[in-house]
Amino acid sequence: MEQKSNVYAPPNAPLEKMHAGINTSGMGKGHPLPAGVKGWSWGAFLLNWIWAIGNRTWIGLLSLLPYIGFIFSVTLGIKGREWAWQNKRWDSLEHFNRVQEKWSVWGLVLVLGVAVLGILAAILIPLYQQSQG
Repeated sequence: MEQKSNVYAPPNAPLEKMHAGINTSGMGKGHPLPAGVKGWSWGAFLLNWIWAIGNRTWIGLLSLLPYIGFIFSVTLGIKGREWAWQNKRWDSLEHFNRVQEKWSVWGLVLVLGVAVLGILAAILIPLYQQSQG
């Protein structure tokens, strides 16, 4: 007689393989991060406190404090993607990467826009003053 396997028994797979197909976003620390989450976040670095609210990473609001704000902005750039994955529920890794890419694009657009406006002002204000004087 054949012996039937117990369908209620846990699988004998290593922990890494068990979590490979499971979305661990929003579960907090202690849950494995999928490959592709770690890395630098321009959105978290450049739009620090706005990014923190949008990604439910409340520790990012420390970037508003004087003196340590810049240091914490750099910390957000380094660890922000991991914290965003752990603190907010995402549909999938692809969804997470799409949203984080949009944050990065908007951060770079904002910084480059301010830089271009500053350069234009540095050129046009002296020209205007020369024409008036």
